[in-house]
Amino acid sequence: MSEDPWLVVGLGNPGPRYAGNRHNIGAMVVEAMAASAGATLREHKAGRAWAAEVRLGTLPGGLPGPRAVLARPMTYMNVSGGPVSGLAKFYKVPVEQVIVVHDELDIEPGQVRLKRGGGEGGHNGLRSISQSLGSRDYLRVRLGIGRPPGRQDPADYVLSDFPARDRTEVELLIGDAEDAVVHLAQRGLEATQQRFHVR
Repeated sequence: MSEDPWLVVGLGNPGPRYAGNRHNIGAMVVEAMAASAGATLREHKAGRAWAAEVRLGTLPGGLPGPRAVLARPMTYMNVSGGPVSGLAKFYKVPVEQVIVVHDELDIEPGQVRLKRGGGEGGHNGLRSISQSLGSRDYLRVRLGIGRPPGRQDPADYVLSDFPARDRTEVELLIGDAEDAVVHLAQRGLEATQQRFHVR
């Protein structure tokens, strides 16, 4: 296992107006992970982000899991790259150990999918991160929110809140995403894909 820390970034927009939006599911995951670890996300001096240093789970034998920095940019989604790059440089995190947690229109609601690299699929947050890191070879934990119904504009859809009737599903998705991040850092991409992609 690498001694380098992991950087786990949850994407979203700042402020109460956006807090419950579908586009903020990545930020919700990081906030839940911090709470589970008994940590508090605080403003970080290296960039425009809230961050906390934690351990990801527990290894066999009761040893603490790998070191990680949980973070969510304080910026709007489409300029997430600066904060991510700043934290990666500060903590000396190699791009291969950057994990970005984000919403994905082209995945069924409630599903978790993982990959390394590839395109951004029109996701402005990912595009900004790729540009700032100078690489697309970071890991993505992609959380399905599905396509908008009827002719609703995708931009309006992602910037709308999850309906109250979906609360249980959203909580389950956040829990699965937390598990996927920990599994990814402990056991690698292929093993984590095998576990979560069969669901």
